[in-house]
Amino acid sequence: MEKYIRYFLNYLALERGLAQNTITSYALDLKQFKSFCMRRQVMAAGQIDRVLVLNYLLELKKSGRLPATVSRHMAALRVFCRFLVDEQVLGIDPMANLESPGLQKKLPGVLAQEEVEKLLAQPRVGNPAGLRDKAMLELMYATGMRVSELLALDLEQVDYERGFVRCLGKGAKERIIPVGTVARNFLTEYLRRGRAKITANKGENALFLNMRGKRLTRQGFWKIIKKYALAAGIDKTITPHTLRHSFATHLLENGADLRALQEMLGHADIATTQIYTHLTDTRLRDIYNKHHPRA
Repeated sequence: MEKYIRYFLNYLALERGLAQNTITSYALDLKQFKSFCMRRQVMAAGQIDRVLVLNYLLELKKSGRLPATVSRHMAALRVFCRFLVDEQVLGIDPMANLESPGLQKKLPGVLAQEEVEKLLAQPRVGNPAGLRDKAMLELMYATGMRVSELLALDLEQVDYERGFVRCLGKGAKERIIPVGTVARNFLTEYLRRGRAKITANKGENALFLNMRGKRLTRQGFWKIIKKYALAAGIDKTITPHTLRHSFATHLLENGADLRALQEMLGHADIATTQIYTHLTDTRLRDIYNKHHPRA
């Protein structure tokens, strides 16, 4: 079992090109599944069958795991079992036609356009850290990039003249996203008056740096956006992806094409992008109920 899990994780990294965070998540879920198998005296990957899988999922549910957690474990097992079938370790896929637990798609939290304006107005651009924060938040709202993509940007990935950023998304897939004038202007100011003063190592190629001159981390970004949300008086739950979700929702509200939005967000499946149509439908209904005299 351990050998094939290791082979599988190498396959995800080398052949599928999945992000390290995704591979780590698969590894943790399969480690838990392996522990369950050992308790059931199942030591070999070739012994995995449908009854074993169903008992494992039942144990997860009985332990009080949320449907989303059970669904995530199922997704990991589904890909692993398909791999074992391809490798001829299993003759029959035990996950075939096995439905995920009924899940309501959780709608992501978004900010109203007025709240975004308040948030983006918080950084003080008179110092290098404030300039960096302003440029970073403006760029994220302008492009809808994931936090990991934003922080992985290197200097040469932004074309300031033509106004686009070259982004590497999940699975190392590259996409080109337009960058608006406001974000471009603040990026230029950050490079001119901010980044040069933060840089400790002239060979550092990261676009966004912490105050020690190293690439800014996800934790660092999380602290920054929480600080500015508090200063702006925003009492909604803020996550590192709040600006990404707000970008998508506001584009749809203003008439953007769903396929174009899918491309900008880097979604492999348009069904993932469609969740934002639920958000805009809800907002339109709220506006109607508030303003229509016969609502």
